[in-house]
Amino acid sequence: MKNKNKIVYISLSADVLHHGHINLINRAKKYGKVIVGLLSDKAVTEKKRMSMLTWSERFQIVKSISGIHKIIKQDEWDYTKNIKKLKPNYFIHGDDWKNPKSYDFLLRKKIIKFLKKTKCKLIEVPHTKNVSSSILINKMQSKNNDPKSRTNVLKKLIEIKNFVRIIETHSPLSALIAESVHLRERDGDLVEFDGFWSSSLTDSTLKGKPDIEVLDLNARLNNINEILDVTSKPLIMDGDTGGKSEHFQINIKSIERMGVSAVIIEDKKGLKKNSLLKDDIKQTQENIKVFCDKIKIGKRSCASKGFMLIARVESFILNKGLNDAIKRSRAYVKAGADGIMIHSKSKNPKEIVSFSKKFRKEFPKTPLIAVPTSYNKTKENELQKAGINVVIYANHLLRASYPAMQSVALEILKNKRSFEAEKKLLSIKKILKLIPGTT
Repeated sequence: MKNKNKIVYISLSADVLHHGHINLINRAKKYGKVIVGLLSDKAVTEKKRMSMLTWSERFQIVKSISGIHKIIKQDEWDYTKNIKKLKPNYFIHGDDWKNPKSYDFLLRKKIIKFLKKTKCKLIEVPHTKNVSSSILINKMQSKNNDPKSRTNVLKKLIEIKNFVRIIETHSPLSALIAESVHLRERDGDLVEFDGFWSSSLTDSTLKGKPDIEVLDLNARLNNINEILDVTSKPLIMDGDTGGKSEHFQINIKSIERMGVSAVIIEDKKGLKKNSLLKDDIKQTQENIKVFCDKIKIGKRSCASKGFMLIARVESFILNKGLNDAIKRSRAYVKAGADGIMIHSKSKNPKEIVSFSKKFRKEFPKTPLIAVPTSYNKTKENELQKAGINVVIYANHLLRASYPAMQSVALEILKNKRSFEAEKKLLSIKKILKLIPGTT
C-alpha cells in the first residue's frame, strides 16, 4: 500500500530509457514518493562508457515520466552519500546485482551493510529479462560513425573523466582490439582505452618507410578513415610539425572533416626526426612566434569548437630545460592551443612532474598530455596526481606485433610445417568474432 509520506530512492543513468527502467519506477511508485538519483556524466564513466546524452538532456527525459516526485544528481556510482543525505524509507534496485559477475556485486554488499545502520529498507525488483541499457548503448555507439559527433567526444571525455587513456592503433584490426579489450577492477570500475592514437612513426614503419614525414596526408587519412569506419571511440592524430603553415590551414580542415578529435603538432623544424633518437641526432626547435602563428592559423581553420589542436613541446627532448618548456607552453596556450603535450625521453618522470606542477599554477584547466614511453615504470595514478589529463601509449601495439610475427615465421621455417606454431596463434574462429558483421 502506497504511503504518501514515505520516500523511495532509486538511481538511474537513463542514457537509453527502456521498459526495464519503467518497471523499476512503477514498482517504486507503490511505496511512496519517488526520488530519482540521476547519475552525473562522471559517475556513469566509473562503470560504463561515456553517456551519449548529457546530464541535462537525461534530466529532461526522466522529468517527463509520470509519478516521479523529484530528480537529484548522484555524483558517484555509489549510492550511499545520497541515501545518507535523503534518509529515504526505501531504496529500490534491480536484483541483477546479485550476480557475482555484476560490477555492482560488491557494491550490493556495501549497501546492505550500510542500510542496516539506517531505517531504510532495501527492495530488490526482479530484473527485466533480455534488456540492458549497456548492450543497447554499445550497439548504438558501434554504429555511430558520424564525423561531426565523433569529433567532439575527446574534449567531452577529458571534461567528464579528467583522465583519459589512449593507445596507438596502426590498422583497423589493431583498433578493434583496442576498442574491445577491457577489464573490471575488484570494485567493478571499468578500465579501458578511451581512444586511439594515429602515430606517424607506426604508420610509416608499417609501410617500411622512415619516420621523416615521408607519408603524405592522404596516406595517413586513408588509414585513419579505415580505423574510424569500424570503431566508435575518438582518435588523436600525430600531425608531426604540421608542415608549412599554408598547407596546415588546408590540411586541418581535411583532418577535422574525417572525424578526428584532435591533432598534435610539435614545435620542431626542418627534416622531422623521431624525438626518442639519441642526442647526436641534430634537431632544431621552431621559433616561438612562428609556431604560435601556425597554431593561430590552425585554430582559424577549425569548424568545430570540439576539435582540439594540441601543441607538443620538445624543450626537454632538446635539453632546453623547464623554463623554456613553460615559456613555450604559455605562449602556445595564449595563441589558442587547446592543450599541451609535454614530451620527455628521460627514464623517470621528474621533469614531467615538475613541469606539470608549475604549468598547473598558471593554467589549471588546460589539458596536459604525456607519453610515458621512456618512463614506463610510472603508474597512471602518479601522472594523474601530477596534473596529467591524457596518457598516450604511442607505439606499443605495433611493437608487440613484430616479435610475434617473427617468432611464428621462424617456427614454421624450423619445423617445415605450421603445427608447432599453432600454440602461438589465435584461432580463425576467435579472429572472426572480432570483425563486425562476420557472425
